[in-house]
Amino acid sequence: MEMQSTLHSQDDLMIVKSMQDVQPIVDSCRDRIEAGATGSKDMKHAASIPMVIIEAYMNRLGISFQEFLRDKEHIKTMLNDKSLEAFRIWKGAV
Repeated sequence: MEMQSTLHSQDDLMIVKSMQDVQPIVDSCRDRIEAGATGSKDMKHAASIPMVIIEAYMNRLGISFQEFLRDKEHIKTMLNDKSLEAFRIWKGAV
């Protein structure tokens, strides 16, 4: 579940390539759903979204991790993104 980053230089550019095997996270989410381990009545475990996906989201919007955490709309957007459904644990409305 560890994310790995490599740096490449190309002309005057520095390129960062991040990779993460997300299959173990998908499997863990599925196992939690099957076990009914979606959190308590007061605190639901909504998802386990891999850092590589969060990083791609931040890069696409041009925001920092601090900005991502500060604005709960970013997290809500990701939790409601159908393409990230495999990482959802509790399927309720966010």
